[in-house]
Amino acid sequence: MALHPSLLKSIVAAACTALLVTATMGASAHAADFTPPDTIRDAALAAVGADSSTAEATVDSRLRMAACTQPLQALPVSRRSVQVRCADAPGWQMFVPVRVRDVREVAVLRDSVKAGQTITADDVTLQRRDMAGAQGPGFADPADLVGQVARRGFASGDALTRDDVAAGELLRRGDPVVLLSRIGGVEVRVAGRVLGQPGVGGTVSVENIASRRVVRGRVVEAGVVEVR
Repeated sequence: MALHPSLLKSIVAAACTALLVTATMGASAHAADFTPPDTIRDAALAAVGADSSTAEATVDSRLRMAACTQPLQALPVSRRSVQVRCADAPGWQMFVPVRVRDVREVAVLRDSVKAGQTITADDVTLQRRDMAGAQGPGFADPADLVGQVARRGFASGDALTRDDVAAGELLRRGDPVVLLSRIGGVEVRVAGRVLGQPGVGGTVSVENIASRRVVRGRVVEAGVVEVR
């Protein structure tokens, strides 16, 4: 017996609806078997006291970790990594790379400078920069950078830190200096000689002229090296 066309359409429509509902329920049940990557990412960010506006946590969107019946536990293990774990039995754990941004206004160079060049007010300006990966604190006030001497060449736009500059003229091998030491509240100054160019943080090898002893110290002002 042939079915009326309208009845046939109704049957086909009902069958399609049933298939769609079944497929949707299956997909939902499948998704519920896994912990959403965003949940893992949020747990890692919360562990470092941040959110997506102030930090980044790298979690692959294709990641399929088993669903957890309890809140995820997250613990920073280094400045750049957070351990996220599910305490179910059996559970799981993974390490999530994180990067906390440290955006602030700092002094940056308008133009490139050469090693040994004295920085002037015209050389610097303020800009907002992410200083999270910098080797040291930057200069919040450009005036604090004026008069400093570049330890090496820098490009336009570089944000300098205190380890990038020296007070006064750069010391060179053979330059005479005063070696300063403090012992029990007593300050002692003796003649010394520079054995190399100051490195990061102003540290430099020097020779005590009187004893011929070679030590390392830190440049604290023009022509003065503090040794310990």
